[in-house]
Amino acid sequence: MRFRPKLVDTLSSYSRAQFTRDLLAGLIVGIVALPLAIAFGIASGVSPEKGLFTAVIGGFIISALGGSRVQIGGPTGAFIVIVYGIVQQYGLTGLIVATFIAGIMLILMGIAGLGTVIQFIPHPLIVGFTSGIALVIFSAQVKDFLGLNMATMPADFLDKWLSFGGHFHTLNPYALTIALVTVLITLLWPRITHKVPGSLVAILLSTAAVQLFHLPVETIGSRFGRISSSFPSPSIPHLDLATIRHMIQPAFTIALLGGIESLLSAVVADGMMGGSHRSNTELIAQGVANICSSVFGCIPATGAIARTATNIRNGGRTPVAGITHAFVLLLIMLFVGRWAALIPMANLAGILVVVAYNMSEWENFVAILKGPWNDRVVLLVTFLLTVLVDLTVAIEIGIVLAAFLFIRQIARASGVSTWSISSEESTRTEEERRPGEEYTSTLAEALPLPKHAEVFEITGPLFFGAAYKFKDALKQVEKAPKVLIIRMRHVPVIDATGIRALKEVHKDFSHRGTKLILSEVTNPDVLAALKDARLLFAIGKANVTTTFDAAVKRCDEILTRLF
Repeated sequence: MRFRPKLVDTLSSYSRAQFTRDLLAGLIVGIVALPLAIAFGIASGVSPEKGLFTAVIGGFIISALGGSRVQIGGPTGAFIVIVYGIVQQYGLTGLIVATFIAGIMLILMGIAGLGTVIQFIPHPLIVGFTSGIALVIFSAQVKDFLGLNMATMPADFLDKWLSFGGHFHTLNPYALTIALVTVLITLLWPRITHKVPGSLVAILLSTAAVQLFHLPVETIGSRFGRISSSFPSPSIPHLDLATIRHMIQPAFTIALLGGIESLLSAVVADGMMGGSHRSNTELIAQGVANICSSVFGCIPATGAIARTATNIRNGGRTPVAGITHAFVLLLIMLFVGRWAALIPMANLAGILVVVAYNMSEWENFVAILKGPWNDRVVLLVTFLLTVLVDLTVAIEIGIVLAAFLFIRQIARASGVSTWSISSEESTRTEEERRPGEEYTSTLAEALPLPKHAEVFEITGPLFFGAAYKFKDALKQVEKAPKVLIIRMRHVPVIDATGIRALKEVHKDFSHRGTKLILSEVTNPDVLAALKDARLLFAIGKANVTTTFDAAVKRCDEILTRLF
């Protein structure tokens, strides 16, 4: 079954004690999510309430319909770079359309059963773009962290840092102090308690200090005005073929990153609590959440690893905790949301600097740099493209590069060997050999082959990346033998290119008067592929054997008839 929310399973054996624990966990996670939702909204280039409404709408739907018992959904740091770029290029309307299309894509991916496929994206690629996003987020906070007086901030990474240097003389010491204190409180407060988030404590203290001492720093209200507490009206985005064609690329990036983030978060949650999530159900829930988020004019939502971990650590074990967290945020917005306009921008910058540090995965980054060279290439290319070019380009090129390097590795692992077999051994039957004994064969061994016969062995997948080795090896046969045995015991898979190579070899050697025998074709997938391609019929079923003994016997029969 592609879609079965975990909420359905958990409610069948729900207890009052677990309900109490879920309510407490949801309350704490809601408080933790409040400053993050505001910060993510602002950093994404939209108004702060967009981040809050995304946490409410997306958080509720992801918990209610998701395939994880403890997943907490909402806006995340990983989306900041994507959303900001889309808003700058296409405007808020373009972002809403892209998010709507991405939601449809996620639903289709879940229906198609692609939940497990996404998990096969290489780890170096994920670390590369995650670390790149962290650096971009950090760079975007430097202006507010230092309180620099800049009318506009360049979008390009290098231009941004050059502009910071040119405006460094406008540094606001009050803003810098607030940002540094925020970072210290956020990092050190968990040593005191995990019940109240350090980011909230930092917000309360810095906001109070700014208001009491009338510190000259920029606040949310001075930049964005009053934060709306009224729920937005739904509106389905207008879609036509031209719009879809125009927005398909950013939509695909949102869908891909949303799928990766949500499934990674679900996997982390499984490891923390010993459960198991339903990946396809999770993708469908993410898709519905993003469609609804866009309908209400909000930003993309996905699973949030840090908030999910907070939920687990505080006793949340069912989707009720995530639903509670959404209602807590909604109540805060409705009744005390207007006070959020007093929060200093430097305070939010400090919170996001901590978020960027936690996202950086610098330990994994360093570990991969010490690993195989192909992993290093994927990591560095993805990281640099994310920082210097664009996340969409980074993911696309990173996936293609990782695939090519993997194909190259598999192709190098595949090979074709010429075997030399003694005439005496080749005539021994399978019953005459000792149990477990193989034919003693070595590469280029100076033992006499059965007269008028040659043996080749293919090792590894016979696919488009390795088929050329097979054809090149057989081109080295100067004098065509009467019988050519090709051993395929170590061929786990064959594709259309490999089948075509076998067909070409069969055709070529048939014209030269050589009979082809395929030996040890035991893999059912390989055998089915040969049948479907009509290659078994062309070669002859008697010339396709499951053991090498049978291949040798068949070789003797052919040679006996010829001579």
